[in-house]
Amino acid sequence: MKLGELATRLGAELRGDAELEVTGVKGLEEAGPHDVTFVSNPRYTGLARTTQAAAVLVDPDFPEIAAATLRLKNPYLAFSRALACFYRAPVYPPGIHPTAVIDPTAQIGEGAHIGAYAVVGANVKLGPHAVLLPHVVLYPGVEAGSHLFAHAHAVVREFCILGDHVTLENGVIIGADGFGFAKNEVGQWEKIPQSGPVRLGDRVDVQANACVDRATVGETRIGAGTKIDNLVQVGHASHVGENTLLCAQVGLAGSSDVGNNAILAGQAGVAGHCTLGDGVILTAQSGVSHDVPAGKMISGSPAFDNRTWLRAVTVFQRLPELIKRLDRAEKKLTALTESAGELAKNQP
Repeated sequence: MKLGELATRLGAELRGDAELEVTGVKGLEEAGPHDVTFVSNPRYTGLARTTQAAAVLVDPDFPEIAAATLRLKNPYLAFSRALACFYRAPVYPPGIHPTAVIDPTAQIGEGAHIGAYAVVGANVKLGPHAVLLPHVVLYPGVEAGSHLFAHAHAVVREFCILGDHVTLENGVIIGADGFGFAKNEVGQWEKIPQSGPVRLGDRVDVQANACVDRATVGETRIGAGTKIDNLVQVGHASHVGENTLLCAQVGLAGSSDVGNNAILAGQAGVAGHCTLGDGVILTAQSGVSHDVPAGKMISGSPAFDNRTWLRAVTVFQRLPELIKRLDRAEKKLTALTESAGELAKNQP
């Protein structure tokens, strides 16, 4: 593809040779003379000056460099779209593999691709242009909108409801039983039926081996546009708003309530029945056991305000030194006190 064509597709201002051929997209340090790369963080400006790339995606005010530049407001998003121009994912044509098992009561939308050994249960409603890759299982009563893409070994349990353009990566489990048990009169844990389904909004992506549990009653709900990373656990009856990010190994205990546009970084955890407002950010490995107002950034375990946490961490690193200084000060004070006592005794 010529650089000028790429600029047109991305809506970028090109400063450089429009006839230059580009063949792929790579990082700043790996890119060669026919690759496109990007800079969205000012820390990498120096690398941009020495990159061997044919062109660099940058913001409009980026300084001039030797390589050609494609200037636009969001270089990172443009990088993603440039990748789509060059990467060719496998195409799955409509059709049903002869080893797939489809209940006769299931309704399959037009243009569906159903792979080997996939199972579609009774009364499933599958929207048009779905792709179910090998060994995907849809339990009875599942409803999915258009363009569902379920990678191999994804499972959607009974009566769960999925919106349009939902993507389930390998090993995802939607609607497994929530962790609900009650002790009976003889002290044994008795399973509580998990009757409520999971509801995923439009454009929800769930990455590999993540689990979104069904509810005891009501439903577990994930809002439109939310993205759930690998190995995330969403507990039963939790509600997650729209366009929220749950990063790797995040854990939400049952009945957690997370607002819109929140970000829970890697290994953050939320105790049950806590509410996190819109735009909340939990930094990595934070543990929250209380409600968090909208717009707050929280850190630590137990978690508290991020700015306070940063100061506390700085002090924590100095604790051995501060203890030594305090010990010396106490010894000096003790010595002064004893000296003052001796002087007082010797006064006439």
